[in-house]
Amino acid sequence: MEHWDVHRPPRAEGKTFLVTGGNAGIGYFVAEQLAGTGATVLLGSRDAGKADAAMASIRSHVPDAKLGHLRLDLSDLASIQSTVDTLGLDRLDAVVCNAGVLLEDQPRRETAEGHELTFATNHLGHFVLVDQLMPLLEAARAGRVVTTGSFVGKSAQLDLDDLQSEQDYQPKRTYARSKQAQMLFAFELDRRLRAAGSTVLSVVDHPGGALDSLTPPRPVHPAPGGRKFPAGLLLQGKDAGAWPAVRAVLDPDVRGGEMFGPRVFGLRGEPRREPVRGRLADTGLAARLWAASVGLTGAEVTR
Repeated sequence: MEHWDVHRPPRAEGKTFLVTGGNAGIGYFVAEQLAGTGATVLLGSRDAGKADAAMASIRSHVPDAKLGHLRLDLSDLASIQSTVDTLGLDRLDAVVCNAGVLLEDQPRRETAEGHELTFATNHLGHFVLVDQLMPLLEAARAGRVVTTGSFVGKSAQLDLDDLQSEQDYQPKRTYARSKQAQMLFAFELDRRLRAAGSTVLSVVDHPGGALDSLTPPRPVHPAPGGRKFPAGLLLQGKDAGAWPAVRAVLDPDVRGGEMFGPRVFGLRGEPRREPVRGRLADTGLAARLWAASVGLTGAEVTR
């Protein structure tokens, strides 16, 4: 589909999508926009109260929205299998791996399982989640794994010898590396799915530069500040930041291993395919990260 209208995506009645972190930020707008297509949208969130508030907000904009909540804590790897078991689905058409944490100005923290919190939540948790969801994705006619990376993740320098940031922890750098790990995982996943003859596609998106101050108000979202002229020229709101993920889920012409981001310098605008370059195209790095992730989680994802 060469022309993609962000305001009129294709209908998706009868399909079911899971959006991790769908209760806030870009994930919220991904969920709201997907709900507008007639699909059933499940919000993956740790907090039932926040998920309920997000669903109420979505229904105020999409009155006939079909919504549900999956209580999901990506930082608790041991809980993910039992979480997926509660879905009660016979198939899943797409999962949007969107949830993430950035612990600014905080000391390094570990999960109960001993993993650095940012890397565990953003990458390892999604690695395990996709592993557990794969039978449901395979059962769909053309399942998709859509992984939301970030603009900073494209240029990060992932250190395979210090994945847990034990040697040198810097919150923003740890975040960028975790997002690059997610993107490398998604590209490697698609290579493995193609080699296995799977019908499931793995696609990457990133939101560009998405600011709270340029985002339309929602009850679950901070009230936007004044629109500043320079920021509005270069960046966009989180509603627009959701567009690449929504296209990656819905566009019938999407192919596995593709990446979608904003049209203007990768920072703002309608979603388009982007070339996969640099470290993101390093198949050796991705394969080594995959092996390390299997070692840290025990998940194999593709068999």
